[in-house]
Amino acid sequence: MAERIDIVSPVDGRIYASRPLAGDAELDAALKRARAAQAEWRHVPVAGRGRFMLAMLDAMLAMKDEIVPELAWQMGRPVRYGGEFGGFEERLRWCVDNAEAALAPIEATDRPGFRRYIRREPAGLVFVIAPWNYPYLTAVNTIVPALLSGSAVLLKHASQTLLVGERFQAAFDRAGLAAGLFQNLVLSHRQAERMIAAGLVDHVNFTGSVAGGRAIERAAAGTFTTLGLELGGKDPAYVRADAAIGHAVENLVDGAFYNSGQCCCGIERIYVHEKVFREFVDGFVDLTRRYVLGDPLDEATTLGPMARASGAEFVREQTRAAVRSGATARIDPAAFDRERPGSAYCAPQVLTRVNHQMWVMRDESFGPVVGIMKVHDDEEAIGLMNHSQYGLTASIWTRDADTAARIGDRVETGTVYMNRCDYLDPALAWTGVKNTGRGASLSRIGFEMLTRPKSFHLRETI
Repeated sequence: MAERIDIVSPVDGRIYASRPLAGDAELDAALKRARAAQAEWRHVPVAGRGRFMLAMLDAMLAMKDEIVPELAWQMGRPVRYGGEFGGFEERLRWCVDNAEAALAPIEATDRPGFRRYIRREPAGLVFVIAPWNYPYLTAVNTIVPALLSGSAVLLKHASQTLLVGERFQAAFDRAGLAAGLFQNLVLSHRQAERMIAAGLVDHVNFTGSVAGGRAIERAAAGTFTTLGLELGGKDPAYVRADAAIGHAVENLVDGAFYNSGQCCCGIERIYVHEKVFREFVDGFVDLTRRYVLGDPLDEATTLGPMARASGAEFVREQTRAAVRSGATARIDPAAFDRERPGSAYCAPQVLTRVNHQMWVMRDESFGPVVGIMKVHDDEEAIGLMNHSQYGLTASIWTRDADTAARIGDRVETGTVYMNRCDYLDPALAWTGVKNTGRGASLSRIGFEMLTRPKSFHLRETI
């Protein structure tokens, strides 16, 4: 019997769906189809490619009522949040609207008698390895600009959200995209690594753990395959004394606990100026206690289960270790009916009296726990924000935009926010520093990551 991948639902612990792994012959055929299709697709004008992307969007939106509960069953996000369609549509439309400008040749016109320009060539075959936490949003970040750029795409979706890959395939098929240009494949990690190591693809985009990113780099070694890696995060927020505290509380609670804290750019540590520390913490704890931990298929639920029980237990152990080291847990898990040790249902937790000797303030939690530290001034906050192996986003809460920009210049991160967090602007590059990875998606720079430059130097007169 062929190997299979099972989706174990965090809702009830049962197998929600099961799919067989692709065999070697199926994978070989997919690669040949992709190469053949891409050879023709690269000559289709950008505007023509864009029409297929918009048709795919229409097909995906038509499936919304099926996708939202399906996503809840796969990874636990409450149905009240309506899936990922707002961000999905925003990013796709931005890419379509801006593709021609982003992919236009770069002209050098300062030398009479010569035509000189740089053309952007498609990468060729782009392999997307997508995660389960934002399974539509993270995938669309690369799939759509890669296709718009003239490449073909192979998608390996996370085992927890295999059905998302099937939805992408169905949407592209309904849009009439030529066979082979987009293909969803059910692969194991071992199969993916072998494909990369054999140099069978031209670019790999991976979103996942640092360990996973290192495995991708090892597999690609010596092949000269280009890589885009979005890995871990431990994103900080700094609440200055002049912040609008109510606004900061409301948005940072959401930034910490939306999607049960399973966000690459979720807020995992907060530094608060001593003058407003007590007011902020009191408001933060009060709002956190209002969350409803429950069945994600219930419209009343605001906090669903984590995708895996092992992830929830990791968060509980981080919390226990912090408390043993002197932290104060401000939330009683017993106040949340669904909280059960060993289950995927994990109550939100707010920790104070924390420090950077504690595991919870250093290592990625990827769950509903946040530590809040008191700081004396901007200098202390900057030092603590930078005291991390990660650097995806950082948010600064203040009424002074100049100060936010000044602080942001010194924070080691890919994105600086002021008075907001946990949002991707498709016009800006999504990137990181340190162990958060390499490369960028979205914005015009995202298109550059998925193309290669080809220079033309044409002498018109002799």
